[in-house]
This record gives sequence, structure tokens and C-alpha cells, in this order.
Amino acid sequence: MNTRAAAVAGYFYDANPNQLRHDVSQLLRAESAAIDTLPEALIVPHAGYIYSGSTAASAFKCLEIDPDQVNRVLLIGPAHRVLVEGMAIPSADCFATPFGDIELDRDALERIRDLPGVCVMDEAHRQEHSLEVQLPFLQSVLHEFTLVPVLVGGATPTMVAGVVDAIAGDPHTLVVISSDLSHFLDYDAARAKDAKTCQLIQNRATTLSGSQACGAAAINGLMASRWSKDLQISLLKACNSGDTAGPKDRVVGYAAFALY
Repeated sequence: MNTRAAAVAGYFYDANPNQLRHDVSQLLRAESAAIDTLPEALIVPHAGYIYSGSTAASAFKCLEIDPDQVNRVLLIGPAHRVLVEGMAIPSADCFATPFGDIELDRDALERIRDLPGVCVMDEAHRQEHSLEVQLPFLQSVLHEFTLVPVLVGGATPTMVAGVVDAIAGDPHTLVVISSDLSHFLDYDAARAKDAKTCQLIQNRATTLSGSQACGAAAINGLMASRWSKDLQISLLKACNSGDTAGPKDRVVGYAAFALY
């Protein structure tokens, strides 16, 4: 069994499964579902849990409405550590977290591997945090599910949309886009910039830049997909690291959205 080991356990979230279970449960309990229907897609941040965990929890809380309806997750986020020209999928059979292994949907991965921009690149996934930090939340809220992990580098919106449209048509598939917002502005400048970015996302913009959201390419692709056109978009929560666990002179912005 080819397993991608957890790379950021002990850094972005606790490596001890008992403490991690407590931390995730506490974050989820502090939130209430802001929508009354099961979302079909989420946009969530991917910083350490002390920074963006509460914002992410506001999105994952919405899955508690009917977690049995989701049995596959298409998880798309930006590649931070390895240059990826298009999109990278892994050859692994499982992704590991302190909660155990998550089986990858190899049939779905085979379906998209020959799409424009897609390549198999395990090295891009090996140390990447943008997808991994979402997994303990998903394992806590959902029951049985398989995973389709995709890292985005220089892919166009059309390329990413092709992956979304190939996988998301199944009614039991949840799409999760992993993205933070602005980086390293002062508190007031970040709030102003992130408010504009949140409005653009709610307006279905497909032209976000990396300075607005580190997962801009993934968000643009979701909004460009045919599958998402009829979905409503709700902003669930927004803040920045100056509101949670960091100084206010250099902050990172976070927001969570539900599409349903």
C-alpha cells in the first residue's frame, strides 16, 4: 500500500490523535451552520489551526447537516513547495493523518489524469500543507469517504474547471477548495483588500490573482466550471491572523464560503 504520510502534523495541527480530536471538536462546537442545506462545495483556509481553524470550522460545520450524503471529496489547493506547471495528482493509494488513512479514489484519479494540465507528481504532494490540513476536519465530520487530491500551480481556469466538471457531477461528491486570502499586509489594509476579494468570489469572478488569494487558480477554476453555475454562494466567516493568534502588522487573511 502506497501511503502519503502526514507532513505537517505537529506543526499546523496536533500530531497526537486524542489532542487533535479534542481540538477539532472544540472548533466545530464553537460554530453553528450558517446555511440549512448540505453544501456541494466549500472554500476554506489552510493555515495552522490556531490561526484559521475557526474559519475553516464554520464551513465544515455545514456538513453535519447530512454527512452520510458525502462519500467522495474532490480536494483542490495550491502547490506551495514544488513548481507545478498545471495540476498535480499523486500515485498514492492513501493519505495518512493522525486519525488514520484515507483511501484515494483511484478510478476518479485515472479519469482526470489525461485531462489538459494534469500530471502525476508525488513530490508536489509530499510536503504540501494546503490539502492535508483539511483532512482531520473531513474525517471528523464525514463518515466513509474517498479522496481525490489535486494541487494547482500554473493551471488556467479552464483546466481546473475541466477537473471539477469531470468529478463533481456525482451527487455524493463534495468539492473543497483550499485557499487563504491576502498575505503580510497590515491589519487594516488586509481587511479592506480581503473584503473586496470576498465580494469578487461571491460575484463568481474567474480572474483572482495570487495577491488576493493563494488558491486563486483553484477558486477561478471552480467559478469557471459548468457544474457550479447554478449554485448559490454564501460567505460564512472572514477574519485574519491578527484576529486570532498573530500580530497585526503582518497578517494573513482567511474566509470560508459554501456553495449550495
